[in-house]
Amino acid sequence: MPVQIEIRDRIAVVTIDNPPVNAMSRAVRQGLSDAITQTEANPEITAVVVTCAGRTFVAGADIREFGKPPQEPHLPDLLDRIEGARKPWIAAIHGNALGGGLELAMACRFRLASATARLGLPEVTLGLIPGAGGTVRLPRLVPSDKALEMIATGRPISANIAHRVGLIDAITSGDLLTTALELAHQADTVSPTLSRPVRSETSAGSLNAQIANIQTRTEGQAAPEAAILALRNALTLPPTDALKKERDLFLSLKDGPQSGAMRHIFFAERATLQSIRETLADPLPVQRVGIVGGGTMGAGIAAACLLAGIAVSLVERDTEAARAGANRVTAILDNSLKRGKLTKATHNERLEAFHAGDQLLSLADADLVIEAVFEDISVKKDVLAQLDHIVRPETVLATNTSYLDVSAIAASTQHPERVIGLHFFAPAHIMKLLEIVTPKGLSARTLSTGVTLAKQLGKIPVLAGVCDGFIANRMMSAYRREAEYMLEDGALPWQIDHAMESFGFPMGLFRMQDLAGLDISWAMRKRQAATRDPAQRYVEVGDLLCGAGHFGRKTGRGYYVYDDVGTPFPSLEAEALIHAESARKGIDRREISESEIMDRLLTAMQSEGRRILDEGIASSANDIDVVMVNAFGFPRWKGGPMYCSASD
Repeated sequence: MPVQIEIRDRIAVVTIDNPPVNAMSRAVRQGLSDAITQTEANPEITAVVVTCAGRTFVAGADIREFGKPPQEPHLPDLLDRIEGARKPWIAAIHGNALGGGLELAMACRFRLASATARLGLPEVTLGLIPGAGGTVRLPRLVPSDKALEMIATGRPISANIAHRVGLIDAITSGDLLTTALELAHQADTVSPTLSRPVRSETSAGSLNAQIANIQTRTEGQAAPEAAILALRNALTLPPTDALKKERDLFLSLKDGPQSGAMRHIFFAERATLQSIRETLADPLPVQRVGIVGGGTMGAGIAAACLLAGIAVSLVERDTEAARAGANRVTAILDNSLKRGKLTKATHNERLEAFHAGDQLLSLADADLVIEAVFEDISVKKDVLAQLDHIVRPETVLATNTSYLDVSAIAASTQHPERVIGLHFFAPAHIMKLLEIVTPKGLSARTLSTGVTLAKQLGKIPVLAGVCDGFIANRMMSAYRREAEYMLEDGALPWQIDHAMESFGFPMGLFRMQDLAGLDISWAMRKRQAATRDPAQRYVEVGDLLCGAGHFGRKTGRGYYVYDDVGTPFPSLEAEALIHAESARKGIDRREISESEIMDRLLTAMQSEGRRILDEGIASSANDIDVVMVNAFGFPRWKGGPMYCSASD
């Protein structure tokens, strides 16, 4: 049974045991319903402690029930019964109390948590809002601005913060259940949550400014807007009315297209390794990583490893470059300390686990070495060929190439079976996606080690075959080509960017290219020039900008011009160049609407995606969606380009 009852000194201990995360399944809900009935009917029981077995409190809904009709007992009704019970309930929280788990805790009379617990309402990340009283109970426990932040962003908070703002009543570093039993008698002196007034310490002006900020950051998304409305209802309406309106909003979102798309991505991100789960071998334990190259990417990879608790040795071409690389890594760790992501003690530990120098021989004891040098295949081959003679026979060698042939790079070593592609995305310590590129002949242990590293770093691993650009950059090249065609056909960079941003991309393609540096894609096009199909339409606008020394934001000019603080403005010079190219090719420019812009871009993505699948470069269409959402900001609430195609 997933719910068990034990009586201890007139206190009922109700234990939820539904591994792995004690999800609020129908069986758990039924067990809790039965527990309410039994404890209310037993005159010997004075209070109830609800706790969970295993590593966590209830961490949310049962994802196996997503998309299915809800079954009784419904969670809102269950929580109403807990809150209204004559015998007060006490929540003893450890691990994560998320979604329905936190709603359960808030329906209890008293909340106790372990010092390491985390609490949150992440429903907005699935295109939903809390649907079992979360938006109505929360602002009666915490100030309204904190309630809005938690509901509209979905970010969990620590036990310390939860205690400080009033979400929990006590923290313990001792035995959680023992402390809960000791405190159980206090619960009868605490008012039920819904009988409390809302906490309106936040001024109306401050709350409205917070709402405006959220609306700006989440434009186009239905769930944050519904969260704002639900909170307003909670602050202004009687609890019964606010609960009903919350439920109506929840059900409307649940049946809407955005939640469907976000659930699609939720499941897709958790299934990226499905095709190889049965074939993974025992990985090589990775305790020390070597990084060759201390530029922006190499430093970001090094920081990602250090933040995950992995020791790092970084190597650059000379002492000065090594010092610069070390400074980049240290700056990232310092920023993590400043933002509260690391304690001072942990920050010091991470720095002690980091070494930078100019000798490849210092990588001899590394378990895995990643080269992050200049995107030139001869340079990368040379680095790996040298490493092949330095590291231990079992050490995994990885290339961080964005486009190049990983099989050819692996062939430069005597043991190509231990060479893998690990394509990180900048900034590497922040971006969640990791493309794992699998050349032919790759050993099962090497692949397993790459997958294990991805998990250690908290990345989303996506498998990709060997081709120019793999999945991510090949997809981006395809829709960039189509965008460039539209430049010659009649659109301007800022018009295309505006269409993309209105669709939901955080940044348009041409602004993104300016930010990354136009010289990067220029180098790739020059490399491909010898093998480019002469019959294929080719747009020279980017080449001409680069030829004039306009590399984007870093030079102050690209598709846009930039002021001293980096604000972009339409470039009249770029516009004139685009018009001149259209005239040179005899193209009659015409107005292109935003809807046509997005139709053409999506069609280009979908067509390239189908080719990638046909060639076996990606394992599934879902993997392509995961890549586009996590690498290039394709709006999560639209599910990715392949999902858009499937749902048309």
